[in-house]
Amino acid sequence: MEYVNKKFLLYKRPQGMPQDDCWKLESNTLETIKKGEIIIQVKFLSVDPYMRGRMNEGVSYAAPAKIGEPMTGETVGTVVESESNIYKVGDNVCIHHGWQTIIKAKDTDPSIYKVPSSKIPLSSYLGAVGMPGRTAFFGFNKVGKPNQGDTVVVSAASGAVGSVVGQLALMKDCHVVGIAGGPDKCAFVKEELGFHDCIDYKNEAFKSDLNTSCGNGIDIYFENVGGAVTRTVSSILNEGARVPICGFISQYNESDMLEAETPFKILGQLDKKPEHRFFVVTEWMHEWDKATEILSGYVESNKIKYKETITEGFENAPQALRDVLTGKNFGKQIIKI
Repeated sequence: MEYVNKKFLLYKRPQGMPQDDCWKLESNTLETIKKGEIIIQVKFLSVDPYMRGRMNEGVSYAAPAKIGEPMTGETVGTVVESESNIYKVGDNVCIHHGWQTIIKAKDTDPSIYKVPSSKIPLSSYLGAVGMPGRTAFFGFNKVGKPNQGDTVVVSAASGAVGSVVGQLALMKDCHVVGIAGGPDKCAFVKEELGFHDCIDYKNEAFKSDLNTSCGNGIDIYFENVGGAVTRTVSSILNEGARVPICGFISQYNESDMLEAETPFKILGQLDKKPEHRFFVVTEWMHEWDKATEILSGYVESNKIKYKETITEGFENAPQALRDVLTGKNFGKQIIKI
């Protein structure tokens, strides 16, 4: 059978917010597969803040996306053709092969993850029980090192990572305060996710509201934003506080990251510096299966709730990334192919 694959190739590196001309949409017909290969029909594409950093050429924790190759990203889909002893037709799998609609891969590809049978929607394996969920799980537990009764503050609290962090903190009997943008997101974080409070960083009373909600100071700050939010939080960090740095989305479009007001600069200038470091989920790759099983159980038992923004149409991926970078999406941003 012939398969036509649509793919967004990185065409040029952006200056500031990435515009449509940074990508080139192309199609190709997949060749017949060989022994040990599979063809995956993509159902959903994940759109995440880290993608903006991969578009840059500079040195980072991961290699930049290459010009002329598919834009970096993870997808979930169904095996439609197989010459593999590992994956059969009908298996659902996640794979990190970028912005494509049909993927041919070797069955030994280390980025393939077989989706376990469950009642959980397939898209959630790109969110709450996927890479963002695992990022929350390991960042909070391994870097945040929570204790019962800690005050935990989470920025981007309605997002794919932050929402899971806060709910994990609630299970540890912590006092959990979210930070989000706008009344709708704050209401969701408090009323649906069950955080003790959620502060609107766009509100003029942000600093005083945060101080009120964190009367005993902050023991763990899970960092997703950077900039002004980090400055405000840093003023009430307790001695011995821990700051897992997952990202700092407010700076991702800066032309010179060395001059940007990153969390490292802000926290490094404090008299009493908290324990803080940047982390990536691949540090605990050997524990991914275990974490996914735990997170799946939490979602199935309704201990972890999540929200998705599902945008129909592969051609809308560039705009979806801009929406993520400007906070227009609500929860996990997904493209439905």
